[in-house]
Amino acid sequence: MGGTEEKQTTGAGRPTSRDVARLAGVSHTAVSFVFNGRAEGNLSPATQERIRQAAAELGYRPDPVARGLRRRRTAVIGLVTDEIASSPFAGRLLRGAMETAWGSEHLVLTIDSGGDPAKEDAAVAELLDRRVDGIIYAAMSLRRVRVPEGLHRTHSVLANCLPEDDSLPAVIPAERAGGRTAARLLLDEGHRRVAMVGGQDDIASVDRLRGFRDALRAEGITVPKEWVVRSGGEISGGYEGATGILDGVPADRRPTGIFCYNDRVAAGVLHAATRLGIAVPGELSVVGYDDQEHMAAFLTPPLTSVALPHRAMGEAAARLVLDSIDTGRTPPATVRRLACPVVSRASVGPAPSR
Repeated sequence: MGGTEEKQTTGAGRPTSRDVARLAGVSHTAVSFVFNGRAEGNLSPATQERIRQAAAELGYRPDPVARGLRRRRTAVIGLVTDEIASSPFAGRLLRGAMETAWGSEHLVLTIDSGGDPAKEDAAVAELLDRRVDGIIYAAMSLRRVRVPEGLHRTHSVLANCLPEDDSLPAVIPAERAGGRTAARLLLDEGHRRVAMVGGQDDIASVDRLRGFRDALRAEGITVPKEWVVRSGGEISGGYEGATGILDGVPADRRPTGIFCYNDRVAAGVLHAATRLGIAVPGELSVVGYDDQEHMAAFLTPPLTSVALPHRAMGEAAARLVLDSIDTGRTPPATVRRLACPVVSRASVGPAPSR
């Protein structure tokens, strides 16, 4: 091996902490203090600065594996999910988790199970074998999930799903509050004849409808049974549901506002309104849900939507895991509900006067 001078001039090999110590004229222990967060009280500010300057000159970076072994950490968080590859919202959740983890000098290792329970168990086992510091389990649609085998053996948090056994903390959208928000968008514009189209009997559908009815009930408004159409979550369901409510009905007897289970359903509703010659938002206001990327803003008219907080869920789940790692304590198995913000566009207007 060559000496320190040779490394500095030729750049051969990766600089080590001993190289930094020689260049800064300090002990190897002093360098370790700086990069392990123990410099305060042990080294003067001037010495700390000299070490950092030497490290910068050499291009030295602490070895995360060695540092992790000393701290019994790997600086890696696992993220296991059921369908990242096919979800339009996966990128937002991933970015939120990754950037929050990166801010605490952690990386995120992601595994997509395709919704296969056996693969989920294997993924968690592999992450545990790699001694990750914690694991986020994320579902791309809100529901109760079986907790993968082994998830309780490390610091774990669920995102966009609830554990069947209520054994782990979870971060989910505040769906009922989101339904109230959607109703208020219409109520505040004077709409009193309103309908809801789309959804099934899943958690999100049920909570959104409850919230929608909460807000209307507070204004003394009851939604007619035939104006709540459970037509699924696709464009075709929105088209069929809206057609059933609107087609052949006199203007003074049909709804002036429709809250849609999601943006795909809203696209179907807008299509039905166009075919029936009903102007949006002049005669009919439409509110979507999800604020689906590459869709909501490009409909005609651009869709007002209640956004799902996928990025915020990723951030919050990662923060819960990191805090648990730092404190060494498992967070309580509580549910944290995040607000669903409104993205206002052009599909909502004042209720028509007639």
